[in-house]
Amino acid sequence: MLQMSWLIPLFPLLSFILLLLFRKSKSESTAWIGVLLTGLSLVMSVGVCLAVWQGEGIKTEGTWFQIGERAITMGFEVNPLNALMLVIVSLVSFLVHLYSKGYMHGDERFGVFFAYLGLFSFAMLGLVLSPNLLQLYMFWELVGLGSFLLIGFYYFKPEAKAAAKKAFVMTRIGDVGLFIGMVLLFWQVGSFEYDEIFATVKNGDISDGMLTLTALCIFVGAVGKSGQLPLHTWLPDAMEGPTPVSALIHAATMVAAGVYLVAAMYPLFQASEAALTVVAVVGGLTAIFAASIGLMQKDIKRVLAYSTVSQLGYMMLALGASGYVAGIFHLTTHAFFKALLFLAAGSVIHAVHTQNIEEMGGLWKKLRLTGPLFLIGALAISGVPLLSGFFSKDEILASTYADGKYGLFWLAVIAAFMTAFYMFRLFFLVFTGEARQEKKDGQKDVHESPSVMTFPMIVLGVLAVVAGYLNTTWFGTFLSDYLARGPVELPHGDHHGPVWIPLVATLASLLGIGLAYLIYQRGTLSRDWITRSFPGLSDVIYNKWYIDEGYDQTVVKGTTGLSKLGALFDRYVVEGLVTAVTTGVQRLGRIGSRLQNGQVQSYGTAAIFGIVILLLIVALTGGYFS
Repeated sequence: MLQMSWLIPLFPLLSFILLLLFRKSKSESTAWIGVLLTGLSLVMSVGVCLAVWQGEGIKTEGTWFQIGERAITMGFEVNPLNALMLVIVSLVSFLVHLYSKGYMHGDERFGVFFAYLGLFSFAMLGLVLSPNLLQLYMFWELVGLGSFLLIGFYYFKPEAKAAAKKAFVMTRIGDVGLFIGMVLLFWQVGSFEYDEIFATVKNGDISDGMLTLTALCIFVGAVGKSGQLPLHTWLPDAMEGPTPVSALIHAATMVAAGVYLVAAMYPLFQASEAALTVVAVVGGLTAIFAASIGLMQKDIKRVLAYSTVSQLGYMMLALGASGYVAGIFHLTTHAFFKALLFLAAGSVIHAVHTQNIEEMGGLWKKLRLTGPLFLIGALAISGVPLLSGFFSKDEILASTYADGKYGLFWLAVIAAFMTAFYMFRLFFLVFTGEARQEKKDGQKDVHESPSVMTFPMIVLGVLAVVAGYLNTTWFGTFLSDYLARGPVELPHGDHHGPVWIPLVATLASLLGIGLAYLIYQRGTLSRDWITRSFPGLSDVIYNKWYIDEGYDQTVVKGTTGLSKLGALFDRYVVEGLVTAVTTGVQRLGRIGSRLQNGQVQSYGTAAIFGIVILLLIVALTGGYFS
């Protein structure tokens, strides 16, 4: 099975090629091509993961081209980390393909949408299987292209076009950092291979300063893809794409690529305490920053988008606090409950035709499957005991505390409280109370989504409950034991901390849920209680801390101003010099042409003047033989 691992990304690629050939077809049967081929990738990924679970592994490469004595290779590698990622990516991709068949029903570009999904899945699976940084970088950029196409799928909407361009540009900023880090590592090591890089780092052949610099450059790439501060602003705007795209990008694929990159290069980060600290600080600040914005959003998908940014911050915090297993554990659980939440949100939008949660309400009795499944996702992401998010968040908090980063630990606890609050604010506004959606003429009553949409949600709902038991002291540390077989030496942070940590985390979650209940369900507290209590701060949070406005006033207008200044310099200085030179040459030419008039008198006069000048030179210099 392992020898055939290279086929896993080729199935979605074949789907992309076939569906492009039938892109003008409006038959929904074309969706089954994508579903079937992605399903084959899932089956193979599960088989590969089971083989790795039993202790197997493989790395196969061939020479791509040679530069002197250095060979640049391409191939594939299967280890515990990427085998797990293969299952996560292919599973979520398969479920999104299946869900999209119902959600995109009737769309004129139905086949094109599934072709784009295939391209994106191919790129992400290829990235995961890459055995070296150069090959990873190629698929990394292809993931960016796929996200651009999917986010801008509704290209006729100005907001979608702007969001696609924003995602492409913002992630390219991070990619420059990744590219610089790759170049520096190749300069130091002479290879892009993970094995050789890690061996060089372990032998101490790279200076401490260079280790920190290269690790931070690699991390900049992860910051762009995973929406960390300050390159996070593209991720909420990516909600302009169809909801299945949001589930695919924000759950287990594109945004997880940044976390996967840091995890895959973890021996490099372990060698630099400064780099790990930067990762932890950026992750912790991102977690609480994005959670604060989620408190006041009114678009159901944007609330989930900011929760994604916050949860990605948790993962980075774990990795920076020497919690390698904790970070991967939360990546796994988050993939399931966040995909569930997005698909459930899509089911709600499909039913009520609006994304504004202020226009929803009373959907619990009408969406009898979507409501309970959304509740499971909300409980899981809030860290309620016995669900998957509880166990993975507990490990993150334990790792942060064990690493001595107490300030970041309490930031993470506060972020957990905020997460529980805004998720249940969302739940109560959407599913409880009186229906607030306006009845349009001829609009059918709200009804549950078709089974092709609810089945993927049910699968994810089950996984959102049981995935947490992969790594607990109750049933066994299966994930820790599994990841320990990889190239990363598990640090001290990968253990369960003091018993009071899960109690504090649970208390924070319950307080957040309780406060949301008092405000949005019971009405004990006024809904504008927060805005009245903190008017200035609430305005800032509602406007997303004015980060976009700040970028517009500084980066955008600054770049525009420099461009205009450059245009003026080009027009009046560069072109002015060119014009002066050409004009001078033309005038000298005219003077020369006037002298060449064919008159003997003129030529004789010029000759006499020349002789006079030569005699003067001889007289002044003392003669030729002096």
